[in-house]
Amino acid sequence: MAETSMTNKFTKTESNGHGKKEKEEALISEEEKLSLKVQATISFQKHFQAKHNDIVIASLPKSGTTWLKALAFATVKRHRFIPSSQNHPLLNSNSHTIVPYFEFNIYGGEDNVIPDLSTIPEPRIFGTHIPFPSLSHSIHNSNCKIMYICRNPFDAFISHWHFFKTILPSSVTFSLEEAFEWYCEGTHFFGPFWSNILGYWEASKDTPNKILFLKYEELKANTNFELKKIAQFLDCPFSEEEESGGVIDSIIELCSFKKMKELEINKSGKAVQFVENKHLFRKGEIGDWVNYFSPSMTEKLSKVIEEKFGGSDFSF
Repeated sequence: MAETSMTNKFTKTESNGHGKKEKEEALISEEEKLSLKVQATISFQKHFQAKHNDIVIASLPKSGTTWLKALAFATVKRHRFIPSSQNHPLLNSNSHTIVPYFEFNIYGGEDNVIPDLSTIPEPRIFGTHIPFPSLSHSIHNSNCKIMYICRNPFDAFISHWHFFKTILPSSVTFSLEEAFEWYCEGTHFFGPFWSNILGYWEASKDTPNKILFLKYEELKANTNFELKKIAQFLDCPFSEEEESGGVIDSIIELCSFKKMKELEINKSGKAVQFVENKHLFRKGEIGDWVNYFSPSMTEKLSKVIEEKFGGSDFSF
């Protein structure tokens, strides 16, 4: 099982005899976290009942999820919460609190209590990293909307590596090269990056009115255009008056990386299980991978991408 394999590798510790107890405790802790995640996913699959106007933000970790959640919420709820308002919810809460994950926030409790989601104001917006085939049947069988965002695997890997180095206990050690090998092998909590991406890509082609496939690089390069596409997909297009009145620009500014990173709420606290908000924001840049990859790493990942995506019409 990929999840178990990933935990075993990410909980690798040095065997020099020092701090053995602390390392064993770290290993147990990481395994407990994995167990909670698996239980939460199963609970979500069994109990979640989608509504026809639900919105699901899907992605692999470190692919622009925090940003897309903020953009989606600000866009869909803009008539209730004015984007330029000084007391907008996104100024006082992390976007993962406002748009909770199924597998971390909603069904991730240690008490296994099934939450009552019926009172959440509609349209409800949720997040997930779960692969498309593993989503609950009610999502597959409903008219709810899914937005998936992917990121170039080179940048996604580097961002993911930095993220895990930050959130895992100091006694859990692994090198860039080790993590890279696991990444190329497809060892990941949510499955190989290629299967996660292609699952949503193929589904978006089959049901384009239900699934919108987005690319981080395109969203970053032309946020205005992509945001209008998002609003259109979510059945809440911007009016000419809103466009000329600066509503789109206000949403983009409200949800910008710089703005969110500087907020006090994103410098402390935890919106996602086991993860401090401050660790959700690093650089958000495109092309940072060139500062880390060796020529052999570049060649190897390029070959993996060619092999795994070569039979599809998808390209980064």
